[in-house]
Amino acid sequence: MQIPLINLLWMLIPVSIVIYFYIQITKDAKTPFLALFRMVIQLLLIGYLLVYIFNSKTPLIVGVVLFIMLVFASIISLRPLEKKSFSLYKRAFFSISIGGLSTLFIVIFLVLKPKVFYEPKVVIPLAGMAFANAMNSLSIYVERFYASHKENEAFKASLIPIINSFFAVGLVSLPGMMTGQILSGVDPLIAVRYQILVMLMVLSSSGLSVIIFSKLNKGFKE
Repeated sequence: MQIPLINLLWMLIPVSIVIYFYIQITKDAKTPFLALFRMVIQLLLIGYLLVYIFNSKTPLIVGVVLFIMLVFASIISLRPLEKKSFSLYKRAFFSISIGGLSTLFIVIFLVLKPKVFYEPKVVIPLAGMAFANAMNSLSIYVERFYASHKENEAFKASLIPIINSFFAVGLVSLPGMMTGQILSGVDPLIAVRYQILVMLMVLSSSGLSVIIFSKLNKGFKE
């Protein structure tokens, strides 16, 4: 099922309503427009870039892409903090790298077992889901921890979105990957297997990243 570009403009109606109330409530007119602009530009650029990467199929390029993804995930994860340091960025990078890559290793080599382990069409989308969710969980953790200095509350809060998705999947929502596969004609039961894999990967990469960061963070004062 193809989406004509002009049809996407209809989504500006509900988005505009959300942005309007966001500005009214937060008095912040910059963030929603900047986020919207970056989202569109970044996705358009990555769309063209992925065409090149998928056609190249070289491990070096895949490795460089994963490294860049990890760097940006680390930077964005600390966005809620007013005071940042190079030491914090290093801890965030190391945490997301270990949590995300270790989980990705299991998915690629033990679960999916593609003919070529660095197949870009497999590695990059899965890595993106693992790194992005680890980034979001870590972002929630650092915001809550540096606000309250209560590790148990921060850790619990960091996994709330993912735990909620576990409770809601199949009852409240059909996740994006599963929905996309079904729309593209994949058997729903096969799509379910992939979605279970993705959700387990997301929980693992997110939880491990937060755990590693919390352990590394002990003894440091920012």
